[in-house]
Amino acid sequence: MAHHIRKNASTRFILFSALIVLVALFSVSAQTPDTKVSARPYVWTAEPDGCTSIQVGRLASEDGSVMTAHTCDGNYRNWISIVPHGKFPAGSKNKIFSGKMHTESPADVRGMVQTGEMPQVAETFQFVNSAYPFMNEAGLAIGETTFGGRRELYNQEGMFMIEEIERIILERCKTAREAIKLAGELIKQYGYGDSGECITIADAKEVWHCEFMGEGPLQKGGVWAAVRIPDDHVGISANIPRISEINLKDPDHYMASENVFKVAQDMGWWDPKSGEPFKWWKVYGGTRKPYSIREFYVFSTLAPSLKLTQDLPELPFSIKPDKKVSIREMFRLYREAYVGTEFDAGKNLMVPRRQMGRPGPPPAAGVPPAAPAPAPEMIRSPLANPWMSGDLAQLANALKPGTVQPTRTIAINGCAYATVLQCRGWLPPAIGTVCWFAPDNPGLSARFPLFAGVTELPAAYEIDGQHRYRTDSATWTMRTANRLALVRWGQTQKMMEDTIRQFEEKGLAELPIVEKRYMEIFNSKTPDKEPFKPAEYLTQYSGDFARAILSKYQELTGKFWYMLRGGI
Repeated sequence: MAHHIRKNASTRFILFSALIVLVALFSVSAQTPDTKVSARPYVWTAEPDGCTSIQVGRLASEDGSVMTAHTCDGNYRNWISIVPHGKFPAGSKNKIFSGKMHTESPADVRGMVQTGEMPQVAETFQFVNSAYPFMNEAGLAIGETTFGGRRELYNQEGMFMIEEIERIILERCKTAREAIKLAGELIKQYGYGDSGECITIADAKEVWHCEFMGEGPLQKGGVWAAVRIPDDHVGISANIPRISEINLKDPDHYMASENVFKVAQDMGWWDPKSGEPFKWWKVYGGTRKPYSIREFYVFSTLAPSLKLTQDLPELPFSIKPDKKVSIREMFRLYREAYVGTEFDAGKNLMVPRRQMGRPGPPPAAGVPPAAPAPAPEMIRSPLANPWMSGDLAQLANALKPGTVQPTRTIAINGCAYATVLQCRGWLPPAIGTVCWFAPDNPGLSARFPLFAGVTELPAAYEIDGQHRYRTDSATWTMRTANRLALVRWGQTQKMMEDTIRQFEEKGLAELPIVEKRYMEIFNSKTPDKEPFKPAEYLTQYSGDFARAILSKYQELTGKFWYMLRGGI
């Protein structure tokens, strides 16, 4: 019936409008024999501006690792925990929920709604539970960004939100290809109930960029496409559909739902007879330009030889960097606020350097006046920071219009947490897959290495920082120092940058030592004589590193409060 209705564009529009209204009013999921039905809030996101995921193929990285990453930008929960390897009896069910991204701790179930259930597998992998789950013990890593897409495709009856798809594939999959295929099967069978989402899935061999949307109110399935980032390329997703043409005759680099072309034709968004090529971003992304400042900046920084300009109708889907990308370069990109570039929002906030001491006495009578003093040296205002508030920008522009031109930076104060994930195939997944994790603004927070084999985190990281101020939350330990630093950025900038650099150098310098010791324990012929089991060793190292960061940021908080003892 749906197929015949879609033949008529006018009827289709009226029916779709009515169904969208009904779905918004009643929010009732269609029942299947093994599904428990619950109402869920309307969750559509039109044009989000939240997250950034950069992907690096193994031949494009300096050390041969495959990388993906994620800044979870927005008011999402930032507690994380380790869900252990699981075994389940036959007939077990895996319950599916929405509302998991705003809880305060692993035990908190407020706001969660069960949208259905599905058969559980006999065994599941250990994985990191976060707002968007990102890594498992088998060496699979995931980044994410929301892009919205076309509202007409949203279907609230779909059982799966994207974060639950991520959880299921981390529980069950070892490779990116397995994960993509499973995600497609879940969407087809149970339905996709989220707005448009991109997940970037990496294993030790390759990284894929996948984009998912619903199928519209008449079908509770979904439509999706996935493109492999070439091994010697870098890709990026930043809240805008990026996939362009797809060649399903090349399954080594492209995958898609079986309805990817049909839905576009039925909705009247693409006609194969027109001669116009099918471009995913254009067909399913609506009228938005397929890139913004973040995509342009990253590609231009890594491949200046391409001489990209912002007036291009479309950027390349991925680029070959002029030189191989190091993990340090990834860290730097995720701290980026464009300071010193044409996109620097604070470049006009210049003030005369303050002269220390009192001015001298005026010249005596009859004595010629001294030569005019030279023009004062102009410096950036000590109050100007890369993440100034909207109120401060408004004040500056009220005094002189055009002084501050806000730009969406990669690092933002509104970040819940940030990950840079490396999959390194020359090591066992437990240590070869590592997440460099930081809560709060990645431009201000030091990262610690969280290995896939870690079985427990310091308790402070399992406490959310988004509900209220809590002294037992790792986020608030970092955030307090970070926000105080911005009050007098001219004085605190070097202290913050030195802190980040010290922990970055510590982590990278110690990494070979940790790997060597892990492999000694892992390969030991007398494991009972070793002081640690392999997982215990990694857990203690990552935990000690994370606690050292928290201790340092507590120290910085004390210093910054002392600096402010006389007032702002």
